[in-house]
Amino acid sequence: MEVAISAVAGELVSRFISFLMNKYCSNHQRSEEKLAERLQHLLMRVGTVVEEADARYIVNCGMITQLKMLSEAMYRGHRVVDTLRYKTHQESEGFNEVSINDSSSSLYLAIRFKRSRTATEKEDKAMRLESHDALESLEIAVANMAEFVVLLGGCERMSRRPYDIYLYTDNFMFGRQAEKQKLLSFLLHHNPPGDAPAVLPIIGGVRVGKKTLVAHVCGDERVRSCFSSVLHLNGDSLLRVFDHGSTTFGVKMLVVIEFDSDVCDDDWKVFHSFAIRMCRGSKIIILSRIQRLARFGSVKPILLSVLSYDELSYLFKKMAFGSVDPAEHPRLVQIADEVTKELHKQGSLIAANAYAGVLRRNLDVQFWRCILDKGTRYTKRNLFLHGAHPSMLIEQGHPMDITDIALHPLSMTPYTSNVPIKEESPSVTLAELLADPSVRPEGDFNLIVCESRIPPHESFVHFVTSHAQDAHEVGALPGRKRRGVPI
Repeated sequence: MEVAISAVAGELVSRFISFLMNKYCSNHQRSEEKLAERLQHLLMRVGTVVEEADARYIVNCGMITQLKMLSEAMYRGHRVVDTLRYKTHQESEGFNEVSINDSSSSLYLAIRFKRSRTATEKEDKAMRLESHDALESLEIAVANMAEFVVLLGGCERMSRRPYDIYLYTDNFMFGRQAEKQKLLSFLLHHNPPGDAPAVLPIIGGVRVGKKTLVAHVCGDERVRSCFSSVLHLNGDSLLRVFDHGSTTFGVKMLVVIEFDSDVCDDDWKVFHSFAIRMCRGSKIIILSRIQRLARFGSVKPILLSVLSYDELSYLFKKMAFGSVDPAEHPRLVQIADEVTKELHKQGSLIAANAYAGVLRRNLDVQFWRCILDKGTRYTKRNLFLHGAHPSMLIEQGHPMDITDIALHPLSMTPYTSNVPIKEESPSVTLAELLADPSVRPEGDFNLIVCESRIPPHESFVHFVTSHAQDAHEVGALPGRKRRGVPI
């Protein structure tokens, strides 16, 4: 009799706990679903305005600042919506798993429920705060958007070119709306008094998109019609402009100069004295990662930083999923967030493009997890061997170990402007190597990390040497200690 009573009591307690869990999860999920739905509605409104603004010439500085704020709120909102969706899916799967064990002892369920609530309480609180902050930011942006939309209607519309009518996000220039509008305003409307040409410095780190931004803006129809010629120079051949003397007089020119190192004031004065002799209305753009070069500018410089985490997260998911709806693959969305965290440490759009191209080929959880693990191990190994992140090694022109990517001892060295690419060597793309390491050519080869799909259509190629040295034979960079342990 006592055994029967104990069994009945256990069953009742089990059912009661199951009922409480069901009610808690259902209420929690409904709340998060409503929040995600509200965010999605606001994102659609803000996205429409940002896309329309990107297709118009904006001169007003206040409107450019507001456009940047709208974009930041939009990208943050998209990331929060993705996180909410994955979290709801994860909680649903977790509850189903617990429901299967309804026949288990009440003690097991009670402990599991208690542990589950204890483990997620802090995460839930942080997520709620971030979600409501994102919602509040979007609501403020939408509330202040009416005046912006009215003013936007008075801005001239850009004529669209073939590659602007896109099907894939990686076929057009992503983001940089505010920077693009500032550059357009400088080229089309900034005409200082006097004969000296206006000088705009564009300062940013390695591979943040300085040349891409200029190439994109110079492709605009009004910009092309504004200048008779566009002359590209680098710092080492700054005075080469004298070779074009007979062709530049009386011609309205745009001169784009890329500096890899600082230039002395005397050389700049010589160049600038010649630039004054160009046709009035000519302009100069300086591209460099060196902040000091901003001193040569006649206007406030455009500072290009790496994409924010929210922007990179949005871009990477668009490239990785292509035309597939990420909401249909919540587990892949979570892996994409982890990949984005690794890529954001590098600050490289090139790596993001390469990884996204690989993942888009196979929407399988195990495959995505494998690619993520390769990237994580690659970073850890280089931190251990060289005491520096791979992105820093690339920036400084140092070799790095890619054994974990190719599953074979290999060392990769970036080509520099002073070292010509070895055209005779076989080539393979990073996407191919990540997806199938067996495509690795025998001996040394060129690794094409990325090929730009939009102007200036630049290829980023590194030289790979077989039989990389063992970890104990490779020293850390000068002044750096080894850290971490390769897994």
